[in-house]
Amino acid sequence: MRFVIVGAGRVGMRTARVLREEDHDVALIEPEETKVERLRDEGFEVVQGDGSDEETLDAVGLEDADGLAGLSGDFTVNVIACMIAKSHNCRTVLRVDDDYREYVISKYASDVDEVIYPERLGAIAAKNALVGGNVRAVADIAQNLQLVQLTVTEDSPMRGYTLSELELPADARVLAFGKESESLALPTGDVSLEVGDRVVVIADFSVLRDVEQIIVGETDHAVAAGGA
Repeated sequence: MRFVIVGAGRVGMRTARVLREEDHDVALIEPEETKVERLRDEGFEVVQGDGSDEETLDAVGLEDADGLAGLSGDFTVNVIACMIAKSHNCRTVLRVDDDYREYVISKYASDVDEVIYPERLGAIAAKNALVGGNVRAVADIAQNLQLVQLTVTEDSPMRGYTLSELELPADARVLAFGKESESLALPTGDVSLEVGDRVVVIADFSVLRDVEQIIVGETDHAVAAGGA
């Protein structure tokens, strides 16, 4: 998949690295020259310019992108970038910088697919919102340790098995479980995994892909990763 990220600040840069680690194509738009040079040195595709400018967005091949994340520190730039991206049928993720804006945009901006407040969760929230799927960030515990909620799908190899039969990698643990229509609770070994059930796992970044394939099934690389 190909994604465009507007803004190469802490969240934008980290999100780009996470996406690239999962073999997605990433292009960034950033006005600050020093950040542009640093990202190019890392091998990223970067356009220096204003992320709310249509010509700049065209320069990163927006028409071929699957999604755009407006992650700059400028709320107006993020909004305009998402509006332009939506006209190209891109999935859009909008970063906001306070609770009220998050509430208003979530309620009234129907053209924005996801609204995030990344100061809460860091790049993992931005990445998961951009890619979508059956994986949702709960928290970044440490640089390489994440807490994620995974939803069992029809493709899950563990569908119909019990939690006691769930064999995860050594660096992963189940912390909570919830049936589709029930609240999360402490896991019990005899409960079965069915479509729509949720499993909360703490795992090292290096094994997250394996954990998601076990619980969710093949996700076409739409997996959680990263850190703040």
